[in-house]
Amino acid sequence: MTPSQIAEKLTSHFGAFITEALPDDKHPRIHTSADHWRSVAEYLYNDKDLAFDFLSCLSGVDYVADNELCAVYDLYSSKHDHWFAVKVFCDRDNPHIASVMDLWPAADWHEREAYDMTGIVFDGHTDLRRILLPEDWEGFPLRKDYQFPRQYHGIPGTYELDWQQKPDYPG
Repeated sequence: MTPSQIAEKLTSHFGAFITEALPDDKHPRIHTSADHWRSVAEYLYNDKDLAFDFLSCLSGVDYVADNELCAVYDLYSSKHDHWFAVKVFCDRDNPHIASVMDLWPAADWHEREAYDMTGIVFDGHTDLRRILLPEDWEGFPLRKDYQFPRQYHGIPGTYELDWQQKPDYPG
């Protein structure tokens, strides 16, 4: 199926649950809310014409101006050899999106990374914890209003180092 056919199929099946369809964009996709994501995901996975059986990437995005966070799911169907993406939006102050690790096992680590970096809580994830940062890290570094700590356990941040003192590298 072409991206336009995929977007049309999803829009006709889900109606107002699809808040935007951009099949002709460089990154063909639809947008939906966290409230409707689980039913959209199951449809993408189970529908025989779509059969999206592979999650290649999940990225967390901060839309601070709109007070929203978003998880972007890049999906592939090995049966039909087509790609498509879904942007799932949630409230920035209470960011919850249903986990899809039972549909796409790769979501296990992808959801943990998005949680670690943006703070999106993936409801139903069986082991949602930090994956890149230490467990006691405060905040979420990919949020646009994140303030990097001046120190972590007494270790200064790199911007506190004197960059005028350049090391001597051999030749």
